[in-house]
Amino acid sequence: MSKDAESKLRRGPRLDPGEAGFWEARYRESFVPWDAGRSPSAVMRFLAGERAPLRVLIPGCGSAYEARDFVARGHDVLAIDFSALALDRARAHLGAQSSLLRQADFLADDLGAPFDLVYERAFLCALPRKLWARWAARVAALLRPGGRLAGFFFLGDDGRGPPFGLQAGELETLLAGAFDRIDDAPVDDSIPVFAGRERWQVWQRR
Repeated sequence: MSKDAESKLRRGPRLDPGEAGFWEARYRESFVPWDAGRSPSAVMRFLAGERAPLRVLIPGCGSAYEARDFVARGHDVLAIDFSALALDRARAHLGAQSSLLRQADFLADDLGAPFDLVYERAFLCALPRKLWARWAARVAALLRPGGRLAGFFFLGDDGRGPPFGLQAGELETLLAGAFDRIDDAPVDDSIPVFAGRERWQVWQRR
């Protein structure tokens, strides 16, 4: 992104990251520092260990690199974003597999639950903290008993965002009522915006 484009975003109207317009503006100006251009290695290791096909939901899918890799291994995927411009990028990557994409609001729309897996990548940290309790309740409602929430969780105590970082114990508070954590590992190939501040975790729905 050029310095002029970044400056334009900063000078523009204060938009709410909980609304589609915030993200439309960033995709319009190609300001997408969260876009890794690939699936992280932890996802590929996770996929290598899965034998049975899963019904997978990817909220805030962005360019949808991971959706392509889940489908390639036989999983049934619904990838959603409420930014039309994000989905345009995803269609460019997915080509003939673009039918798995849907423009939708994770917190409000009927997504056809239940799912076996909700995949988290730069979605929770994109939401304002005031929406986190709704996010946790929604994930629990969308997963079948025994289903899993798996992905990357951004840690930090900076009050500004996005990305909005989880403070110590905050994720446990959000999820402990309905989930058990079954995996927690460092991430070895974070993109710069997340480097040194994210964990790969898997939480199982009770």
